[in-house]
Amino acid sequence: MSFIESFTLALALLYAISLMFYSGKRWGALTSLSLLGAGMIATLYWPMLLATALVAIGLGLAKRLAPNLFSPEIKANTIRELIHHTLAVSMLLVAVQFTCNAIMLKMGQTPWLMRPDVGDAFLPIDGGIELKAIITLGYWDQTHPAAAVMLAVVMLTGLLCKRAFCGWACPLGLAGEYLYKLRKRFIKRDLLPPAWLDWPLRMLKYLLLLALLYIIIAGMPSQAIPSYLNGNYHKIADLKMALFFITPGLITLLCFAVILALAAWRRQGFCRYICPYGALLGILSFLSPLKIRRHTEHCLIDSKGMKCDKCTRACPANIKVHQQINIRSDECQACMRCINACPKKASLTFSTRNGWQMSATGLAITLLILLFAIPLLAYLNGFWVSQTPDDIRMYLIQHLNAIGH
Repeated sequence: MSFIESFTLALALLYAISLMFYSGKRWGALTSLSLLGAGMIATLYWPMLLATALVAIGLGLAKRLAPNLFSPEIKANTIRELIHHTLAVSMLLVAVQFTCNAIMLKMGQTPWLMRPDVGDAFLPIDGGIELKAIITLGYWDQTHPAAAVMLAVVMLTGLLCKRAFCGWACPLGLAGEYLYKLRKRFIKRDLLPPAWLDWPLRMLKYLLLLALLYIIIAGMPSQAIPSYLNGNYHKIADLKMALFFITPGLITLLCFAVILALAAWRRQGFCRYICPYGALLGILSFLSPLKIRRHTEHCLIDSKGMKCDKCTRACPANIKVHQQINIRSDECQACMRCINACPKKASLTFSTRNGWQMSATGLAITLLILLFAIPLLAYLNGFWVSQTPDDIRMYLIQHLNAIGH
């Protein structure tokens, strides 16, 4: 695990534990801190220990300088943007490190910057094939194990927290948000498509998901999986993916142009129309016990007869929150903007059917623990770091264009 991965992991988990502690869940925080400390010591890996120490010092200073960031009353918008931007910066640094590692391999030099394994999260097909191998064959891939781990983690967030990964963590969603804001600076009008066009466009991401699932389920028989996972193509699938984005062809450039246009045209356009991850999480979100729920006895519309649609206007997915009781939409990203905008805080909650509520702080804690505690556990059990030696990757990268499926 590289230093930037270790630092981000330590930052996420220690911040989640801090939120837990200052929210009054002190036994839970102490238990989590003890488990984290035991895990860090068990690694005997100095970059992770150093990163944890630096994060602890940094969070201590942050508590003195900006105590509101640790308050249980912190606004949903504030904590979401903090987490979203921090993870985006981390992934940017990971991309830089991955690029430097690949350049050194291409030049025939032994890299002094190690390959960040979290980049395997951008190999969803390989991750799906690896999960299929685990389930059907009991076979655990050691070439890109982090791909299976991250795919499983993201799916688990969908089951427990709806599409919170999209709204709180996905760097592509954040990039789309900035692209939309840039467009709004020049073209103020909202350019929403009519309902008859919006629905078919939303189905595009499900068609892409079906194509990916076909490749994983039907296109790769279980008996052929070990041969594929031990093949040269799989060993450099990450480099193949990088080459696809660095040296795109005309069709690829046109696809990128369409994606960028959708992201600028409509808020969350990429998430709503194109992203197969969003489609997968949208399906899983129907199984989540947590949903945005409107309590009519507190809502100004029902209790006072007032006209209020602040929740709907705040929703980036344009869900008619003020007209529904339970928000079951597959487009809801649990961003809690509607809750943050509501003038009667008791009227909107992120809760289960029996009334158990999760605050923005609770969602942040849950999401950070899922996204980082499980990878730490995978790392401790030897199922995170790629076992492909640098000399093999160096040889394969020299023949990258000649290696096919």
